[in-house]
Amino acid sequence: MLNNAKLVLVNEENNALAEKAFEVAKEYVRRNPSLGLAVDPVIVVGNRTDAKAFLENVCRKYNDMLSAQKTPHVVLDFTMTGVGSETIKSFTAALALPTISGSFGQTGDLRQWRTLTANQTKFLLQIMPPADVLPEAIRAIVTKQDITNAAIIFDEFFVMDHKYKSLLQNIPTRHVITPVKSFSKDEIKTQLRSLRELDIVNFFVVGSLRTIKNVLDAANENQYFGRKTAWFALSLDKGDISCGCKDATIVYMRPTPDAKSRERLGKIKTTYSMNGEPEITSAFYFDLSLRTFLAIKSLLDSGKWPNDMKYISCDDYDGKNTPNRTLDLKTAFQEIKETPTYAPFYIPEDDPMNGRSFLEFSTDLTAVTIKDGASIGSKSLGSWKAGLLNPLSLTDPDNMSDYTAQLVYRIVTVEQQPFIIRDDEAPKGFKGYCIDLIEEIRQIVKFDYEITLTPDGNFGTMDENGNWNGIIKELIDKRADIGLTSLSVMAERENVVDFTVPYYDLVGITILMKLPRTPTSLFKFLTVLENDVWLSILAAYFFTSFLMWVFDKWSPYSYQNNREKYKDDEEKREFTLKECLWFCMTSLTPQGGGEAPKNLSGRLLAATWWLFGFIIIASYTANLAAFLTVSRLDTPIESLDDLSKQYKIQYAPLNGSAAMTYFERMANIEVRFYEIWKEMSLNDSLSDVERAKLAVWDYPVSDKYSKMWQAMKEAGLPNSIDEAIDRVLASKSSSEGFAWLGDATDVRYHVLTSCDLQMVGDEFSRKPYAIAVQQGSPLKDQFNNA
Repeated sequence: MLNNAKLVLVNEENNALAEKAFEVAKEYVRRNPSLGLAVDPVIVVGNRTDAKAFLENVCRKYNDMLSAQKTPHVVLDFTMTGVGSETIKSFTAALALPTISGSFGQTGDLRQWRTLTANQTKFLLQIMPPADVLPEAIRAIVTKQDITNAAIIFDEFFVMDHKYKSLLQNIPTRHVITPVKSFSKDEIKTQLRSLRELDIVNFFVVGSLRTIKNVLDAANENQYFGRKTAWFALSLDKGDISCGCKDATIVYMRPTPDAKSRERLGKIKTTYSMNGEPEITSAFYFDLSLRTFLAIKSLLDSGKWPNDMKYISCDDYDGKNTPNRTLDLKTAFQEIKETPTYAPFYIPEDDPMNGRSFLEFSTDLTAVTIKDGASIGSKSLGSWKAGLLNPLSLTDPDNMSDYTAQLVYRIVTVEQQPFIIRDDEAPKGFKGYCIDLIEEIRQIVKFDYEITLTPDGNFGTMDENGNWNGIIKELIDKRADIGLTSLSVMAERENVVDFTVPYYDLVGITILMKLPRTPTSLFKFLTVLENDVWLSILAAYFFTSFLMWVFDKWSPYSYQNNREKYKDDEEKREFTLKECLWFCMTSLTPQGGGEAPKNLSGRLLAATWWLFGFIIIASYTANLAAFLTVSRLDTPIESLDDLSKQYKIQYAPLNGSAAMTYFERMANIEVRFYEIWKEMSLNDSLSDVERAKLAVWDYPVSDKYSKMWQAMKEAGLPNSIDEAIDRVLASKSSSEGFAWLGDATDVRYHVLTSCDLQMVGDEFSRKPYAIAVQQGSPLKDQFNNA
């Protein structure tokens, strides 16, 4: 006996592949009389976005069937998604029409079928198409690779609207699911750049081979291949991927028919011209249609199809008169033993089956290497069995380790000893305290990094227009992920970037000066008098000694010319030239010169010398005392106030440094308050009493920093620490030269490494050092926890 299966096939306009597969299934039944079945369908095609017109069309065709006494056994729903599909679900549920649907959606996604009764779940059935199951492989890859961020790009052959909340649910992966904007390479490049700006390094392309090629070509032009990114391609097509990539490795996943089904698939394709692509999708709709036909036949043959099936028309439905059904279409569908064309259906034994049933196909996981636009090899990594929570099945557990995007952060820095020191022999080209710090953090957070210097060599200051430079600008423009150096935490910086907890607490500004050196000399006492004075004294000494010798030699009253006269004297001193020199020298000492010459001229000359010697010694003693006193009167610079009150020593911070910003702003604040005070004091509207109150101070606002800032600008701000140190070392003394105002850590370091420098005064304007990251970056919390 030939059973006649009457169906309503509901399909979307852009799902012609499904209708073609249905026709193949219908032809298959016709050519196989042994099945004892004839198929009598009514086909309704509508637009998924125009629900009203779609429903009117379905109702018209359905009402016509009722009028012709051709009540449908089953509604075969091939709608995919959208309001059109939801409308069909509402239609079948309201009229209690047995339905088998191939719509997209997991548990809870079919909103119109969420509240089905136990009886309704037996005849309102849904099986997910392959395009709804393949994206679940992304979850398996993300879990296996421990991926923390991902971009999922799909084309029109996949529906991902319902995947946003469920695909990576309960997995700590920051992800974006977005459709391919168009087939324009430029637009795809722009889309990829936008995703890359979100710090996404793992890309999943889900779509046709054409879509995959377009995306990979755009990525190649954006230079997004390398160790920093990982690329995964998932397609239902059976071909190999290709692209014009210069050097790329892509993990490619595609379905393969079961070994037991390959012969049948080939036969169906050859005999019945089932050539629609993707072939897995054609096979799905073919098997879904065929099993539906056979399920109807099974129910009719077994007498389980109710004879008194009640049908109501669309016009008769009032919201309360939905017929009750006891039909068990689910069991009949499950018990069909027909050989699958591609892979078997997975239908859970327990209720419900909707959102949990699918084509249980297998996929191959392959790493494809492409160089200069040609595939140079592929490596089989394993497979994945289609399922909602199935893991990857790898041939080697470590197979996927080579195909993960390495977490490489871009660090920008400024060379600042001892925090950052340039060293070509170091692994990253730098060493120092900050490098040691980031290496320790790296061991905990697990990442790699590339470190470069800022183009302008600045830490980051804001100009009058709100524009930044240095490290802060690189972070704002997202050209760097981390700012690492002796970077101070400042209020304006915190408005545009985020800082970690401080790694160096409260560093202030202090003064670096040249260490005073007291000169030592064996003949220091000679410097009391000028050289001309000493020469004059020596000349007077030799002249007096010579004159005394002349007087004694030729004077008739001298001892040597009157020996007989002075023979009885105790002192018989003959003033030779040698003796005269000795006499004049010893006369200048407390010991005295001894016996004076006997002649009057010699005595007068000796007295004159004694008077000269007394004056010279008194002058020398006074000058020596004054010299020693004055040398002790030099007051050293001990604080910022001392520095500001003198004029011999120039001083300045580094150009563009936090210290420069501090002094500049302090000066500006003083100027601003002065302007306010001036406006108040010169206000003609003030009463005499108010003016008298203001008259107490002529200039109530300090101008300390204004004068200091002016002095700094006149002295010239050094552009680097090396320049500042050179200027300090070039100072003539600690009371004349140049003093550098800088961070205390920098000052201490250079004091420790140079014996010619000293740190002066206490720290002021203290701020902590911290690592800077982009605003809103998860690195802040990761580094804080580390």
